[in-house]
Amino acid sequence: VQLQASGGGLVQAGGSLRLSCAASGRTFSGYAIGWFRQAPGNEREFVASVRWNTGQTYYAEAVKGRFTISRDFAENTVWLQMSSLKPEDTAVYYCATGRPIQSTMRLKDSYNQWGQGTLVTVSS
Repeated sequence: VQLQASGGGLVQAGGSLRLSCAASGRTFSGYAIGWFRQAPGNEREFVASVRWNTGQTYYAEAVKGRFTISRDFAENTVWLQMSSLKPEDTAVYYCATGRPIQSTMRLKDSYNQWGQGTLVTVSS
């Protein structure tokens, strides 16, 4: 499968962006899709994930209540709606897919297919 992440850009603090992760080559059926982000000098960290078949979602505490991950069956795409953005949300955002178990849904090593990343910059 190939993953294409898009939707990043420059936004002011308090604004919103919607990222998309589209799959080609196969559907997301049976997989989990995660969003991770990496700021300069930092480790790649978990943001949110969703199980394609069940819709069960997981969020990092830092984004809970501000970000929403959702599925689009018609487009075979996962969306990450980001609202109330803060400067500390600035990072390259990556989507990934894999088959983690529940206890590993937030671990990047549980995902083995990664997209190329899209840059989100939040200005203060």
